[in-house]
Amino acid sequence: MRNLKYTDKKLKKTSFLKNVVVLVVAHIFIKIIGVINKIYLTNKQGFGDEGNAIYSSAFQIYALFLTISSIGIPNAVSKIVSERLAVGDSKGAHKTFKIAIITFGMLGFALSLFLFVFADTMAEQWLQIPEAKLSLLALSPAIFFTSITAVIKGYFNGRENLNIGANSQTIEQIFRTILTITLIEFIAQTTGFDTRVMAGGAAVATTLSEIICFVYLYRYYASVKKEIANEIRRSVNYKYKGIRKTIKEILKVSIPMSIGPIISGINRNIDSLTIIRGLKKFMTETEAKLEYGILSGKIDTLVSFPLSFNSAFTSTLIPVVSSAKASNDLELASRKIRFSMLISVLIGIPSTVGMIVFAKPILELLFPNQPSGELLLQISSVSITFIMLNQNINAILHGLGKTVVPTIILVAGSTIKLILNTILVQINPNEFIFGGTAGAAFSTVVSHIFTCLVSMYMVKKYVNIKFGIVDIIKPTLATLMMGICMIFTYKKLLCIFSGKLCILLTLLIAITIYFLVILILKVFLEDEIKKIPFGTSIYNVLKVLRVYK
Repeated sequence: MRNLKYTDKKLKKTSFLKNVVVLVVAHIFIKIIGVINKIYLTNKQGFGDEGNAIYSSAFQIYALFLTISSIGIPNAVSKIVSERLAVGDSKGAHKTFKIAIITFGMLGFALSLFLFVFADTMAEQWLQIPEAKLSLLALSPAIFFTSITAVIKGYFNGRENLNIGANSQTIEQIFRTILTITLIEFIAQTTGFDTRVMAGGAAVATTLSEIICFVYLYRYYASVKKEIANEIRRSVNYKYKGIRKTIKEILKVSIPMSIGPIISGINRNIDSLTIIRGLKKFMTETEAKLEYGILSGKIDTLVSFPLSFNSAFTSTLIPVVSSAKASNDLELASRKIRFSMLISVLIGIPSTVGMIVFAKPILELLFPNQPSGELLLQISSVSITFIMLNQNINAILHGLGKTVVPTIILVAGSTIKLILNTILVQINPNEFIFGGTAGAAFSTVVSHIFTCLVSMYMVKKYVNIKFGIVDIIKPTLATLMMGICMIFTYKKLLCIFSGKLCILLTLLIAITIYFLVILILKVFLEDEIKKIPFGTSIYNVLKVLRVYK
């Protein structure tokens, strides 16, 4: 049983809902800062879509290496630590943490060195974008620091103290944006708007921000080290395990958890490795880079923004499900799983509809100097709900220890993506609407739909999820009503206000209408309403209106 009571406020664990709220706020803020960063770069003279192509292609290679060294680590360490703490073994949890730091720090250093040495080969032969070499060189040191920070985040996530990870991500994103703007402005003034160097400057900003994130996490750990030592002395149920056995245990959990993200990283690199090659069949290399820059820069940024709401639930589900499994209380986990998936649908469906209907106004609002990409945004946005649901399902499977299942499904989805990319990207879009870059966007959607549906089928074999067709129909009806109101409101406001102000007011009104409709349709159960911000007050009003009895 978990009967340890932390005496220090810094070590005190937080509830599932509080963790979710903290992470939702943090992820939204991080995404907003990230969008601001992307808006600045895309609209900056000398950077634009071409700069996005150079930086994004290098970043995807970097992200793949980062995935190998650290992406699966926070969840793996979190899972093991939460299981240790659930039975009162604080000493074993901390030993796992220390060994993980050394193991993955060494791995991160090796991969940083590899990327630095082979940057030229990757830029010219893999990406076929020689200008990306400078960005790859600048990004290489970040792998080492991120590998270590991933372990620290995982340790505190396992303690159900997600504030630390959220704070570090916020600090990292703020400094990345500040450093990016500072360096880009300096480079623009000194190099005459050299796109290659400006992309390299953005990469340097990324690396520096990762170092700052590491410093923050290290200082926090040092500040609570004494309290952790006191807790370890009170540890119960400790079972000695040698270093080799501990490493084997960590790898046994982290490797299956990492395989999925590695495949996802490979999946993301499918575009960087196939789009420019395929587009050069019917357009120039410069035009091909611009097309890839539109998809990898603006479109990916906008599509990934709604996912920030979902990341909080994904991060909290793994330790919650793991702990519930260890204590044999899957009923509690089932309720939280249902709530998480419902939120994903409630956010995903209207996000898709909003981006499809207002793709052009949104791009013109955010990227006035580079507004192209309407069709790509409309196609890509279809995948939002499926990505969200799949993130939750994968977290559930990992928490249950079924790490191989999502990996196999993801491999199948990536294979579908690769095959469709290879075929569709080489087709001129003048001959087929889903040809060229639109073909890459379409293949991504098909891949996510496939992985989501198969994953949903598999997870129902292991846990009773009280999430049915009604939970999808009601949000769909609310979205339909919202969409009709959006179109009507936009046309009316367009006669009064400017285009930019019009779209902002329309989105604000649409969100309000959507929220009211989902309350009227009783999408939430009574106890779930009270979990949302100001939920108790909302519930009392609904009782007065006799929506709930």
